[in-house]
Amino acid sequence: MPTSRSYRDSCGIARALDVVGERWALLVVRELLLASARFSELRHALPNVSSNLLADRLRELEHNGVIRRGPSQVYELTDRGRRLEPILEALGDWGIDAPQPAEPTALSATSVLIFLRGAARPDPAAPPANYRLELDGRVWTLHVASGRVQVEPGEPATAAASLRTTPRTLSALLEDPAGLESACADGSVAVVGDLSAIDRLLRSVG
Repeated sequence: MPTSRSYRDSCGIARALDVVGERWALLVVRELLLASARFSELRHALPNVSSNLLADRLRELEHNGVIRRGPSQVYELTDRGRRLEPILEALGDWGIDAPQPAEPTALSATSVLIFLRGAARPDPAAPPANYRLELDGRVWTLHVASGRVQVEPGEPATAAASLRTTPRTLSALLEDPAGLESACADGSVAVVGDLSAIDRLLRSVG
């Protein structure tokens, strides 16, 4: 059942934690930062949460105005929920130096894309370019322009190159772009189009 626990503390921080401080709540918000998602997609992105607990968190977040259910039972952030984005980005920056948890661990496509978007520093003088990225069967458009990377769900109209892989492999390539050719050779990455463009994208994260 959804929780009704409260810190019973009038501080704004405590009241915020009453809304999003329960286990898995902020990770649900994280998964909705870049795109809306169905329950099954959230379960796939958060494999270590039970269906019942995820359902509880979704009901709580909806009740508190953080998310809403649209047509076809698709969950999305409300304007209030969207205001958590810079908070989650700051929390991610703070946590990047924390110890890694013991294996096996999960890593969602959204997690890697949020990191890529925030850490990439592409050449601001380079012409704009779109990339097609397929992670775990879902397609994303990366738009690179003016030294920034924007991430949107869905197919790009045109793309300089397309990359298909897993979130974990993409994370490894962002740490060590030199592994791109060997990843293509062993089949863990599939690239269509300009391989050098993918290499530049990976190397823009530093």
